[in-house]
Amino acid sequence: MTEPAITPALVKQHNLTPEEYEKIVGILGREPSYTELGVFSVMWSEHCSYKNTRPLLKTFPTKSPRILVGAGEENAGIIDIGDGLAIAFKIESHNHPSAVEPFQGAATGLGGIIRDIFTMGARPICAIDSIRFGPITEPQSALSSVALAKEEIRPDRANPPSFAEATEGRQSAIQNNRRLFAGVVSGVAHYGNCFGIPTIAGEVCFDKSYEGNPLVNVFCLGVLRHEQIARGAAKGAGNPVFYVGPATGRDGLAGAAFASQDLTEASAEGQRGAVQVGDPFMEKLVCEACLELLATDAVAGIQDMGAAGLTCSTCETAARAGTGIEIELSKVPQRAPHMTPYEIMLSESQERMLIIVHAGREDEVKRIFDKWDLPWALIGHVTDTGRMVVKNNGFVVVDVPAKKLADEAPVYQRESREPAYLLAVRAFTLDGVPPLPDAAAALDQLLAWPTIASKNWVYRQYDHMVRDGSVVCPGSDAAVVRIKSDSLPREATANSGPALEKFVAMTVDCNAGYVYLDPYEGAKIAVAEAARNLACSGAVPLGATDNLNFANPHNLELFWQLKESVRGLADACRFFNAPVTGGNCSLYNQSPGGPIDPTPTVALVGLIEKREHITTQWFKDEGDIILLLGDIVDKSDPLLGLGGSALLQEVHGLKTGSPPRCDMEKERAMHNTLRGFIYSGLVKSAHDCSEGGLAVALAESCISQQIARDTPRLIGAQVDLTAFADVRLDALFFGETQSRAVISVAPGDAVKVLERARIMQVPAAKLGVVGGTALSIKTSDTEFSRPVAELHSLWWNSIAQAMR
Repeated sequence: MTEPAITPALVKQHNLTPEEYEKIVGILGREPSYTELGVFSVMWSEHCSYKNTRPLLKTFPTKSPRILVGAGEENAGIIDIGDGLAIAFKIESHNHPSAVEPFQGAATGLGGIIRDIFTMGARPICAIDSIRFGPITEPQSALSSVALAKEEIRPDRANPPSFAEATEGRQSAIQNNRRLFAGVVSGVAHYGNCFGIPTIAGEVCFDKSYEGNPLVNVFCLGVLRHEQIARGAAKGAGNPVFYVGPATGRDGLAGAAFASQDLTEASAEGQRGAVQVGDPFMEKLVCEACLELLATDAVAGIQDMGAAGLTCSTCETAARAGTGIEIELSKVPQRAPHMTPYEIMLSESQERMLIIVHAGREDEVKRIFDKWDLPWALIGHVTDTGRMVVKNNGFVVVDVPAKKLADEAPVYQRESREPAYLLAVRAFTLDGVPPLPDAAAALDQLLAWPTIASKNWVYRQYDHMVRDGSVVCPGSDAAVVRIKSDSLPREATANSGPALEKFVAMTVDCNAGYVYLDPYEGAKIAVAEAARNLACSGAVPLGATDNLNFANPHNLELFWQLKESVRGLADACRFFNAPVTGGNCSLYNQSPGGPIDPTPTVALVGLIEKREHITTQWFKDEGDIILLLGDIVDKSDPLLGLGGSALLQEVHGLKTGSPPRCDMEKERAMHNTLRGFIYSGLVKSAHDCSEGGLAVALAESCISQQIARDTPRLIGAQVDLTAFADVRLDALFFGETQSRAVISVAPGDAVKVLERARIMQVPAAKLGVVGGTALSIKTSDTEFSRPVAELHSLWWNSIAQAMR
């Protein structure tokens, strides 16, 4: 087949700048072939090279005595958890594919991150998802409805629609948001359930900024012994290179490049073929075969074919080892007839692995693959040339220096500028916010808001109990999984000594509204809240993995959001001793409607030493005393914790105001004190105060326990806040002051806890007593009582009703 001529238009079509193309010509000493142009375009895309973010990522803390494999070294980071055991974990995104094909986009996103884990030699044992969409319900307040209508028909827009057209457009947008939401959840459920991995925690948020560009971030964690760590390096000149997994097709063609451009209707339709198609049953076979093979010591290097497919796996393994690699494309199994070298190299067909085998061990490899009924092919060998050479029927179609392709993409120091909208955000005061006419009605409205409401509609579709390791399932501050002997690769347990049992807690967090209003402080809060969730569960943070979801880095104001967010993440991770072990950058997240809110999603993993230290968020027994650790309100904050709050957004229709301050010293003191109480056996429940503030945290503590499917255990609470008469009512109930947790203790332990908190210089106050069938809250100005059964119905059924 005749290849197209390399023209400036073709270079631009591959998202390469003229300067980047000139650099390619300089590297090669000649013009690239069409296939080489495609190879450079995917490897030098933002998705693979991080050319706009690499300088920022270097500011993250990445070291600790527990780190065994650090950020950027391999496919996933690995952390020691003691007794010769380790965990591998990472988070990645599949945002653009999910916008185009929500089911397959989400499914293959989970499949890709699972492969990153077992590529390290670890057995995947659980997953988490963080997903975000446009609104799936109509705004509940008249203010919100008016604001949305005004936004659609504002006069500065070209050809603004009429009010009726705007209303019809909103209905259409909501229906599309529901379609994307349902498709993504189904995709995650399908892949995780079929593979046999529990999706054990996550978060779901809804905001207009994600309309047309949903975020789908997926996390996976696996377990292994130290000696089982596998590396993705093509070691040993002469060693054979095996291809394992299903045949290569045209699905997923240049998906990495698609993920590195703005999402528009035209680009989405034109790149529908860039969305991969997943087969979780095939992935399960590949996983088991690879883990069995790794136990034989026949493997010199292993890499999954994820973003950029065969291109990435070949050049990266060679670059890591400082070697070269040569492959023959005619030997690559192909699903479609007459595939070109360009298509074979750039395809992102799923469930494929590249394995470098020690010479002489080929028969063992073939035997294991045949046993698992897996397609395989010997497609090449390792060289000592430092070059990636690709042949097709004996003719060279790619010949490039592997390291320059994989590691030496252009790196840009982008300029930035503080966004103009922050002037109005910082100038906002509470003077124009009317007093709450009905606190009980506001509580009802917030509990039914899909961002706060129960996510049971989502997680009931997931098998979160498979493998029988789930200790705390979705619905509490953090999930907890038990690592037991059968979690390890089977060959690793043969001479492992006495049975070991470890408890690992994990959570994922980001309040993107806070980040939009103050990128530095909002990013700090994302880490602090995740660490707080772990503390409430009895865990100490071990490490973090992050997914930086941002818009176009060429926009100075949008890049400023990214730069400040990374600074906040780095400072907070360093402070809470949670080194970043790896992650993902997903830029260009914007639709014709505008950019997404900056969303630096953070997953934190922690260790719980003893089973009895595992703590959940729901109240336990009648008569227990309810205490608040932390300040009832931060009086040094002029907005009293209401800036960027759920109350302002959902009840008043305002997304503005400086978010609450995150005092990390206060935060850490509270975490350490809370863990001390838990270790002493004094705490029966612990729940962090975050979105919705104190009233929502109290309500969730009353209604969030499930003792069987659709069988809640509801318990009331009598809360007396009359001691805080000097605090504005809406701030008292719904302010989101940081560094707070609601705990419950036995009646005889309350005085002891309050005294110890005073010694530790952590503010603490008695709020009330657990018991009854209603949540009753009394202040100096008002009093209300809401049956917990009614609160539960609003909270539990909200998303299901919206999705009917």
